[in-house]
Amino acid sequence: MSPTVLDRPMTAADLPAVSRLHAEAFGPGRFARTAYRVREGTPAISRYCRVAMLADRPIAAVRFTPITIGGKDGALLLGPLVVDAEFSGQGFGKRLISQAMASATSDGVALMLLVGDEPYYGRFGFRPVPFGQICLPGPVDPRRLLAAELAPGALSHFKGIVAGERTG
Repeated sequence: MSPTVLDRPMTAADLPAVSRLHAEAFGPGRFARTAYRVREGTPAISRYCRVAMLADRPIAAVRFTPITIGGKDGALLLGPLVVDAEFSGQGFGKRLISQAMASATSDGVALMLLVGDEPYYGRFGFRPVPFGQICLPGPVDPRRLLAAELAPGALSHFKGIVAGERTG
């Protein structure tokens, strides 16, 4: 990894460039995904969102959205994670996720949830959620619904439907 890459919290000024990365990586169909429905109406940035910058160019970014599960708070939805194709496989996404997980753990966040591939996210402690325990407000392959406990035993305390936390 290049020493000229700076990891930092995402800001509102980063959103247009990060949105372009999302469009390039995921295309227009991304808005139909269930995880996007959870994020609708929530703030675009939380304190855990991170970006890797090469000079003034974002090359990787990850979003974390505070969520409730069955009305209980203390959880985050990870995603989307995006890395510019030119920098794929160099550890930038891994580093951003690790930084955010450490910050969330120290803040007392109990659980992280995502829809993704266990072979990639398993390295961060993400495991499949027991079938039917947690549901998203739309279709999701239950094998791709993964959770990481930031507090020991946290998953057993979360049951029900996922909703994005709205502010104001």
